Amino acid sequence: MPQITTMKKSKKRAIIISSIAAFLIVACIAGLLVAGSLWGIPPFDGLFDMRIAKLAGNREQYNIENVEELENSPLESMNICYLGSSVTYGASSLQTSFVEYIAKRNNTTYVKEAVSGTTLVDEGIGSYVSRMQSLGKDAHFDMFVCQLSTNDATQNKALGEVSEDGTTEFDTHTVCGAIEYIITYVTQTWNCPVVFYTNSYYESRSYAAMVNALEEIRQKYDIGVIDLYSDEAFNDISDERRALYMADDIHPTKAGYLEWWTPKMEKYLYDFIG
Repeated sequence: MPQITTMKKSKKRAIIISSIAAFLIVACIAGLLVAGSLWGIPPFDGLFDMRIAKLAGNREQYNIENVEELENSPLESMNICYLGSSVTYGASSLQTSFVEYIAKRNNTTYVKEAVSGTTLVDEGIGSYVSRMQSLGKDAHFDMFVCQLSTNDATQNKALGEVSEDGTTEFDTHTVCGAIEYIITYVTQTWNCPVVFYTNSYYESRSYAAMVNALEEIRQKYDIGVIDLYSDEAFNDISDERRALYMADDIHPTKAGYLEWWTPKMEKYLYDFIG
């Protein structure tokens, strides 16, 4: 009888341990999902979310190998550096973004420095500023394209103010300061054109303020800005197209990048370097 009692206790203990383990797993998954929502990252960064793979906008027909090259592109043979977060990375398009499409269509090479959830505001090794500095001063870039990160808006980072003319020190703990620092660093280090790009329109007062500040910075510096956010004609698409092109309010699918964003961005870049 004592042996049976011991077995019952062991079984009960095993059930308790299994229950606790299951609870912890569920809690971790929930935590990741909440964090993704707060940071503007699709669940599991698109790597393990089967929903992303099954989206109509991510079908095989939009794969990079099915994209045709353009003839006589003004960007041909350029080496372009792209700095950004999940939208540059392609978090909801199986890691294929406008970066790969521009490269394939225009016969360019590229460096894609993109990490989901990161911010312009400099708060550690994952920030835009820190990752830009790690690229190496001996690198050669013909153009530098930087994302106006939605994460700064989602995470309520300080906007700051555009600095006065002649300022050489910038507060990189603010969005404006980080943008100005990036422009100055790229110009002095690699001496190449700088272009920022925005997201397409979505409801966000914080991001709208960032777009307005970027326009003020554009007027101060000789940079390009691909403003997808404020372009009403660009954003005037049907609900059906939006469902095909966007996985959520922020992140495009492959179709969204290929058919919607890439041609618009290419046209701007052609004009900018022309």
